[in-house]
Amino acid sequence: MENKYIINLKGLCCENCGEKIRRETEMLDGITKAEMNVMAQKMAVYTDNDINRFMDNIEKIVKSHESDVEVSLDINKQRDEEKEEDIRKDIIKISAGAILFIAGYFVGGGIGYGLYIASYLILGIEVIAKGAKSLVKGRAMDENFLMSIATLGAFAIKEPTEAVFVMLFYSVGEFFQTLAVNRSRRSVKALMELCPDKAYVEENGSIVEKSPKSVYVGDIIVVRPGERVPLDCEVVDGESELDYSALTGESAPVFAETGNELLSGSINNTGVLRARVIRPFGESTVNKILDMVENAASKKTPAENFITTFSKVYTPIVVAVAVVMAVLMPLITDISFSVWLYRALMFLVVSCPCALVLSVPLAYFAGIGEASRKGILIKGSSVIKALTEAETVILDKTGTLTEGIFKVESVVLAEGTSEERLNRVAVEAEALSNHPVAKAVSGYAGKAEGGYAVTEIAGRGVKAEKDGSIIFAGNKRLMDENGIDVDEAESRFAVIYVAENGVYLGRYDVSDTIKADSAEAVKRLRLKGKDIYMLTGDNEAAAKRVADELGISYQASLLPEEKTRFVEGLNEKGVKTVFVGDGINDAPSLMTARVGIAMGKRGTDAAIEAADCVLMTDDPIKVAKAMTIAEKTEIIVKQNIAFSLVVKIGVLILGAIGIAGMNAAVFADVGVALLAVLNSMRSKE
Repeated sequence: MENKYIINLKGLCCENCGEKIRRETEMLDGITKAEMNVMAQKMAVYTDNDINRFMDNIEKIVKSHESDVEVSLDINKQRDEEKEEDIRKDIIKISAGAILFIAGYFVGGGIGYGLYIASYLILGIEVIAKGAKSLVKGRAMDENFLMSIATLGAFAIKEPTEAVFVMLFYSVGEFFQTLAVNRSRRSVKALMELCPDKAYVEENGSIVEKSPKSVYVGDIIVVRPGERVPLDCEVVDGESELDYSALTGESAPVFAETGNELLSGSINNTGVLRARVIRPFGESTVNKILDMVENAASKKTPAENFITTFSKVYTPIVVAVAVVMAVLMPLITDISFSVWLYRALMFLVVSCPCALVLSVPLAYFAGIGEASRKGILIKGSSVIKALTEAETVILDKTGTLTEGIFKVESVVLAEGTSEERLNRVAVEAEALSNHPVAKAVSGYAGKAEGGYAVTEIAGRGVKAEKDGSIIFAGNKRLMDENGIDVDEAESRFAVIYVAENGVYLGRYDVSDTIKADSAEAVKRLRLKGKDIYMLTGDNEAAAKRVADELGISYQASLLPEEKTRFVEGLNEKGVKTVFVGDGINDAPSLMTARVGIAMGKRGTDAAIEAADCVLMTDDPIKVAKAMTIAEKTEIIVKQNIAFSLVVKIGVLILGAIGIAGMNAAVFADVGVALLAVLNSMRSKE
């Protein structure tokens, strides 16, 4: 059986090196796949063998590219908060190198040359050491080796000022690039803080501190004011206001009292709460959020694949041109060897692909982080791309456009039936169902005696059996399939028909309320040029009431498989679809659509697992917000690619004709990478 293991790569910042590490790890015999997430500093490895047999080789691969990176196996997927990077050493190194460089420039002569060498060694000794290791391992195209050759070559042609300045500029650029990348990681770091490392559990009359991983379903925990809720639970005593902003992006506090569910990661603001754990840590809301965000890098877009492929051929081509310039051009032109060698060395600096490789995934990561801050969890950069290309949005009705909180509006009795009998029969069938309409009926009808074996019939209703007695409760399709004649009077509401032993007893008209922001959500989607459909299993009249109010097209009385066929039909026509739903019967449609968006607050686990995007609140307006963030992210991606390519190619051309020098070459490498990082951070509103 193939298992997934997480390898922590603390200190990894280079996308180019990360891609090389991923490729070489994937080539190890016994490993089927490796997925790199430089932003989270993790690599997922898939194998059906014991992961420990690969750890030494993986560490050697990592160290051969990034000697300072710490490698560890995250067997339990523990998420320890990353310590702030110690930048003092780098500041001292750069400052000392800069002072010696300036002193050497003004002093001149032999002493000045010595100061240049001292400055160069302080700034570049680590680069040279890494470059030497790369050469020994047969990787002449490594950035550190190319930078070392370029600067040492500058010394060789008596351009020490250029050599030291290039290494100084490179060191400063790398320093600020690392700071900017770490800043862009803050969305994930903030999510790490959602996960408390302790829970206070009641045991034998006392309160015991435990790890959330050691708390079981059914345990009673105590959450005091100011503490984060460690696990998903249900309040059994107390009341308080909770801050859900980190989970949902909504700043308004949420009131909780006995019977209310609490989501892990929220903050208890006021009162003490006693709550019963309803999900283990591995299935808790906060753990799922962290999994989604950390694994978001595993789904690549065409732009990411293009840049990865392009960088593989870009560097060898530029290096080859540099060799031609240094060797052949002095022979066929009147320009001296030292001039051509200088231009060739400049080409070596520009040949480093880091700006290209970093520009795209960082932009997507920033977009995913911004979405998560607004309570929108996007499962990968490919989903962002698909959201920008979507043409048609298909929305489920109940729980998506409407509140999903039903109440019985009226009861219509069959001739000769009393409401007492109808209620007594209906509650036996509906009491065990989790469907919101069934809950409304059972809540209205009273208490069930129990003892019935109840079977859910997808898209139709329920069947209850006991001692030869059979009860059907559901829609007209259920009645028709079982040969039961019912009252077909039009109703503006959802209708539940009830029959016992083939005899129709009556119906319940159940209402649902349209969500406050459904109309605004539809308006925003229309402004984006999207076609909008509503699909529902409710009757024609109930569906028409909602569709008319929102001004959208609809189809009613659909079974789950019919909703899926509707989506498939659009897919076959080449329409790029988005399906939005929350129920377990929406899972097939969520998986069928190009992008599935699940309502996470009341959505079922099946819907959330099947979806590509999860909304942590049940507000449909966040569908439009997700598309807006995706559109902005795609614009930034295109800007980063265009800027990186234009600057690099422009500097190469100018360098070849002698206009641009080493300084411009370094800007085309680390300068462009830094600007790409800063541009990516614009996705944060």
